[in-house]
Amino acid sequence: MSDFIDQNRIRQFFFILLILLMGVVLFLELYTFLPALLGAITLYILLHKWMFFLTEKEKWPKGLVAFLLMLVSFLVILLPVAALVNMLSSKVTFVIQHSSEFVEALKKVAHQTEERFNTEIVSDENLNKMNAFIAAGVPKILGATFNTVTTIFFMYFILYFMLVNGRKMENILFEYIPLKDENVSKIGKEVNRMVVANALGIPLVAFAQGLVGLVGYLILGVKEPFFWFGVTCIAGMLPVVGAALAYVPLIIIFFANDQTWQGIAMIFYGFGVIGTVDNIMRFTLLKKIGNVHPLTTVFGVIIGLKMFGFIGLIFGPLVISLFMLLLKIYSSEFVVKQRDLQAQHKEVNSN
Repeated sequence: MSDFIDQNRIRQFFFILLILLMGVVLFLELYTFLPALLGAITLYILLHKWMFFLTEKEKWPKGLVAFLLMLVSFLVILLPVAALVNMLSSKVTFVIQHSSEFVEALKKVAHQTEERFNTEIVSDENLNKMNAFIAAGVPKILGATFNTVTTIFFMYFILYFMLVNGRKMENILFEYIPLKDENVSKIGKEVNRMVVANALGIPLVAFAQGLVGLVGYLILGVKEPFFWFGVTCIAGMLPVVGAALAYVPLIIIFFANDQTWQGIAMIFYGFGVIGTVDNIMRFTLLKKIGNVHPLTTVFGVIIGLKMFGFIGLIFGPLVISLFMLLLKIYSSEFVVKQRDLQAQHKEVNSN
C-alpha cells in the first residue's frame, strides 16, 4: 500500500511539474497579449451582469448583446481616452522640442532661490541632464500608458468570446481550480470587488482632480488650460506624486516668467486644494466602492504599472489583495484541516 502511495505521489509530482513547465512556456510566448487579456477581464467584470440579464431574462441573442455591450464600452471608455490622447499627443512633440526652455526656466528659478537664501538647491549639471531625460522619458511614459490599436483589437476579440461563453467559462473555473467551491467564490468576489473599485474609482479620482485643477488654471490665467487639465487627469492616476506632475511645472513656469503671485497661488492651490481632493477621495470614494485600503491602492499601482503597464492601475492592487486572500484560503484549506486531523489523532490515541 505504501509503495502504491509513493508511486502515485511521484506520478502526481511529475504531472504537476509538466503542467507548470507548459504553463511557463505558454506564458512567455503569450506575454505580449497579457494587457489585452487583462483589459478583456476588466470589461467582462463590468459588463457580464448586463450580458446575463439581456440573454437569460430578456432572451436576446448572445452575439448581438455582446456586440452592443462592446460598442457601448468603446463609446463610453475608449473614445474619451482616445480624444484625450489626441489632444495631448500634439502637445507632447512641442514639450520635447522645447524641453530646453523648461530647463532654462527651472535654472532661473533655482538661481533666484539660491541667491535669496544663500544655498545651493541643484547643480547646473543635474539640470542639464533633465533635458535629455524629458526628451527620452515622455515618449516612454506615453508608450507605457496607452494600449496600441493592436492591443485594443485583441482585447475586444477576447472579450467577445468571454461574454458569449460567460456561464460556461465561470463553471469551468469552479471545476478546474483545485479549491473548495466556497473559496473559489471568495476569489471571484474579491476580483470583482477590486476591479470595479479600481476601474471606476481611480479614473473618477483623477477626473475630479482634473476638474478642480481646471478651475484654478482658468482663474490664474494658465496658458493652454485644457492641455494641463488632461495632464492632471493622467498624472492623477499615478501613485505618490500624482497630480503634482502637472501643477509643479506650472509653479516653476510662473516663477520663471516673474509671475510671482500666480506662482504662490499655484503652490497653495496645487498642494492645498488639488492634493486634498486626491487624499479625500482616495480615503472615501475607493473605500466606499470596494473597501480598498489606501496603502493597497498606492503600492498596488506602483507594482502594477511596472508589471502590466497602464492596465496595472487596476490589476496592481488586485494582485496584493489576491495574495492576502490566498493566504487566508491556504489557512482554511490546509492549516485548519491539518490541526483538526491532529486533534482527532490525539483524541483517538487518548481513548
